[in-house]
Amino acid sequence: MTLLGLRGATVRFGERTVLDAVDLDVAEHEVVCVLGPSGSGKSTLLRAVAGLQPLDAGQVLLDGADHAGVPAHRRGVGLMFQDHQLFPQRDVGGNVAFGLRMHGVSRAEQDRRVAELLDLVGLPGAARRPVAALSGGEQQRVALARALAPRPRLLMLDEPLGQLDRSLRERLVVELRELFGRLGTTVLAVTHDQGEAFALADRVVVMRDGRIAQSGTPLEVWQRPADAFVARFLGFDNVAEATVAGTAAITPWGKVPVGEAAPQGPRTVLVRPAGVRVGTAGEGLRCTVAARTFRGTHVALQLQPEDAPRLEAACALRDAPEVGAVVGVEFDAAEVVVLG
Repeated sequence: MTLLGLRGATVRFGERTVLDAVDLDVAEHEVVCVLGPSGSGKSTLLRAVAGLQPLDAGQVLLDGADHAGVPAHRRGVGLMFQDHQLFPQRDVGGNVAFGLRMHGVSRAEQDRRVAELLDLVGLPGAARRPVAALSGGEQQRVALARALAPRPRLLMLDEPLGQLDRSLRERLVVELRELFGRLGTTVLAVTHDQGEAFALADRVVVMRDGRIAQSGTPLEVWQRPADAFVARFLGFDNVAEATVAGTAAITPWGKVPVGEAAPQGPRTVLVRPAGVRVGTAGEGLRCTVAARTFRGTHVALQLQPEDAPRLEAACALRDAPEVGAVVGVEFDAAEVVVLG
């Protein structure tokens, strides 16, 4: 069942179109993460759904009803911003209970709901703590509890973990995924961090210049980017124009094998770093190791062919050649994607 629907949603700032006729559906209980570079329109999309940014054209539908002119506080949605926006003069319990008070909930029910939510987000017994005494991660949990308190039918998150350090982000995103699954919460989140989006979402939406460039499950988007823009946004550098004929693509790096069902003719080809196989010089494409970067689970190599663009390769630490070494490169067809 569709909970949220955007139909031709358009927002203009002067001559600039920030949101360009966007169509998007979010099903009940679905977690959707919107990804994109700065200026792609993802935060404007969130604000339009929340009622904080009026549309110049199109519709925002909630439960099938057009919400044009419905103010933010009457849309029944929860919104959590990147900077938390907690009330410094209120303690933790006062922050979490804010939306409940606005809805006229009794004091006894407020206290019960606050205790329940603080338990849920991993801050049991913290109701009387001052906000200023909380760490960044704890403030994030309080902001989440406050957004969940009125039981919104749709929870929207704007860069929810953007101000936290990486290790804390990685821990909290797993907790959030489990929490939303347990509550059955419908979530629309905006982030620029694809790792965060892929870990949290049932579906990922990539935006570019106010339009949706691709929508699909995290696995679909990662394995088969829609085009060169999406591939590069996801961090893949080995993207080149090519001509596909049969089971090979003619690229700046020479012949690269592709799958039997690959579309033919002029195409754009992505070679994943894992598909760049590094061997001894004299076998395959001759390259010089220009740089190597330790990535924890592997070493990223920057390889410079004599007359072609650089290639990135992923290599096990024990097998990684030194900078300046001359190597041979071959390609694995399973890691080559013909885009579009």
